[in-house]
Amino acid sequence: MRIFENKGFTLIEILVVTTIIGLLTSGAAVSYSRFMKTSRDARRKTDLGQIRSALEQYKSDADGYPTSMSFSSCNPGSLTYNGNTYISKLPNDPKCPSYVYYYEASPSGCDNSSTYCDDYKICVHLETEGTSTSDSCGDESCNYCMG
Repeated sequence: MRIFENKGFTLIEILVVTTIIGLLTSGAAVSYSRFMKTSRDARRKTDLGQIRSALEQYKSDADGYPTSMSFSSCNPGSLTYNGNTYISKLPNDPKCPSYVYYYEASPSGCDNSSTYCDDYKICVHLETEGTSTSDSCGDESCNYCMG
């Protein structure tokens, strides 16, 4: 007597497998999105560190910080003083023009000729939740500042 062999899948088996694949795919997409936000935030913090380092070098030569730096466009300039270049191309936010870096020289620390300032802050918007917030930077979207 020959035993009946079933060579196909049942509808329940197919539904279970597609449900498992769907759950794994959605979990991977969420993890990937979180990973991308974290990596962009790491780049932002690195960029602010580079800008801060260049500003400190600028201050050692110019005896003060610049009164302004423009990050409003996605093609910002450089940071130079008396022929010295501290950053040949200022970095952009990874999601420019949605987010940009923010630089503010301390108005109380600027001299009368408005050439140099004694203090500054550079700020950025971090995408990840639970990041430590800093003082207000004049732009409501900023939640991380240094200076």
